[in-house]
Amino acid sequence: MARLTTAGRLTTLTAVAILTAAAPSLAQDRDFSKVEIKTEKVTDSIYALFGAGGNIGVSVGSDGVFIIDDQYAPLSDKILAAVRELSDKPIRFVINTHWHGDHTGGNENIGREGAAIVAHENVRKRLLSPQTIPAFNRTFEAAPAGALPQVTYVDGVTLHLNGEHARIAHLPNAHTDGDSFIHFTEANVVHTGDLFFNGFYPFIDAWSGGSIDGVIAAVDVILGIANDKTKIIPGHGPLATRTDLVAYRDMLQRVNDLVTQGIADGKSAEELVKSGAFTDIETTWADGFLNTEKFISIVYEGKRS
Repeated sequence: MARLTTAGRLTTLTAVAILTAAAPSLAQDRDFSKVEIKTEKVTDSIYALFGAGGNIGVSVGSDGVFIIDDQYAPLSDKILAAVRELSDKPIRFVINTHWHGDHTGGNENIGREGAAIVAHENVRKRLLSPQTIPAFNRTFEAAPAGALPQVTYVDGVTLHLNGEHARIAHLPNAHTDGDSFIHFTEANVVHTGDLFFNGFYPFIDAWSGGSIDGVIAAVDVILGIANDKTKIIPGHGPLATRTDLVAYRDMLQRVNDLVTQGIADGKSAEELVKSGAFTDIETTWADGFLNTEKFISIVYEGKRS
């Protein structure tokens, strides 16, 4: 499994970004001046941008540019500069993989450049109203009108641009209730959004309709279309392979089984962690912003809610 040693490594700043899923108002309280946007080539026409927040996918070609997610508003100028290094054509579309602010915070700024914002209908619904994540004691204001998706879908939609069929598919009740992944069918590339945190425990937002069972089911769908040559852009962490995604899925299933059994046995989340059942899992997967105790408590509460 790929460890966090490339441009996609979970830095302290990125960890805070995921932790808060910050809305623009919260992002204003943070210092983004030292954040660098790093570009990694995936194929001749597809790139990944790493900064603070969710990994950005970029498609460039004769039809223009479209990007997948846009991190935080204060980073928009840096993101736009990085995109212009790849193409002098305009950004035509922004695809939001879900509502969290580290993936949608730049919507208003990128939209002002003329891009249409595309997302599942639940993303728009959640951005329209205040949202709360009790796990981190955070409440987020509704997004401004200019940050809202103008194009929404229920099951999915396909963009036919730059010689690619970019199939956008909704997978329900996984990381949230509005998750989508993007499959570039010709290039054999997948952007997973936060259905996949490569190399560390994920945040599963049960308060936004997510569940560990849903994440496992979503990963199974992606594994069904991926092969050994598929290149994967995860929501967080370095570029990945199908082997990395299998390891992630196996970890989630083991955690799910242990927590399900623990609940059936009447154990608390704290008792489960203290039992040592997750010691070997922790050795590999606790290299992110969630420690084992916090991750298990989130999974536990999500299964009981």
